[in-house]
Amino acid sequence: MSAAVREPRVRFDIGDARRLPGAAARYDAVVSALVLNFIPDMVAGMADMARVVRPGGIVAGYVWDYAGKMELMRYFWDAAVALRPDDMERDEGRRFPICRPGPLQELFEAVGLKDVAVRSIDVATPFRDFDDYWNPFLGGQFPAPDYAMSLDEVARARLRERIRAQLPIAADGSIAIIARAWAVRGTR
Repeated sequence: MSAAVREPRVRFDIGDARRLPGAAARYDAVVSALVLNFIPDMVAGMADMARVVRPGGIVAGYVWDYAGKMELMRYFWDAAVALRPDDMERDEGRRFPICRPGPLQELFEAVGLKDVAVRSIDVATPFRDFDDYWNPFLGGQFPAPDYAMSLDEVARARLRERIRAQLPIAADGSIAIIARAWAVRGTR
């Protein structure tokens, strides 16, 4: 991304969210894109983001709404847990409690950020047909595809058919669902 921005006043630095590079009050803004869920100690990570932002600066981020309207994943995990309740803890909606507005706002406020605001970002995620929806789960990477590929062929087929029965499939075979992210920002 930094190569695409040709503004001399803009600078991008990449670092570990728990130990950001630079002195206190160095940046005008710090943004976390779809990674807050993966910071082992989120409060420490947020505190460091707030530390490196100048007074009046912005700390912002966004996370997928795994527990609700990240429908691509919600249909998958609802079907997986219905078939195998013992796998409930693998559901990203359960594993990532911050993927809701309340906990996200509380996290930002816990590190002293002010004027914290959370809003949804809905992105249409149309699929040509069921195979277009299902094939990404066969890649074996990330939690849901890894889960799907860990199943034997019979269990994977049961999961596939359970999801197919639940999806809003139009008469032409297409599937129109949304992917929601929760965006949050606060001021130091």
